[in-house]
Amino acid sequence: VAVENWEHDFNIGSVVRTANAFLAREVHIVGRRRWNRRGAMVTDRYQHVRHHPSVPEFLEWARSEGLPVLAIDNVPGSVLLETFDLPKKCVLVFGQEGPGVSPEVIEAADAVLAIEQFGSTRSINAGAAAAVAMHAWIRRHVFQQRVN
Repeated sequence: VAVENWEHDFNIGSVVRTANAFLAREVHIVGRRRWNRRGAMVTDRYQHVRHHPSVPEFLEWARSEGLPVLAIDNVPGSVLLETFDLPKKCVLVFGQEGPGVSPEVIEAADAVLAIEQFGSTRSINAGAAAAVAMHAWIRRHVFQQRVN
């Protein structure tokens, strides 16, 4: 999983903690290196965290690893996560609430996915969105649940 375009970093810790819970191979922080580790609840000591100074460097890494880049953002033209067959090997990219994933990542992504929502709010917390998307991957690849 990767976090990108985050101005406020408290939720990064939440993503690291969730990545650890779901046994993600690594968390990639794209852009600014410093982040508030409190939300990680010490899981950053056990979870592999890698820094990429820029989007192009992150994308180059993903391509060199043969990993499809899947941006998670509720922008026009996105495909519902619930209907998308997540590949076993991929990198899920999350942006900050508000600005979301950067246009640079949206343009380079192999797919842009949105989480279906039913209430009056336009978006959910970025840490919560990361948890939902990671769990969708778990349901598909650990429990073999297919999309219709």
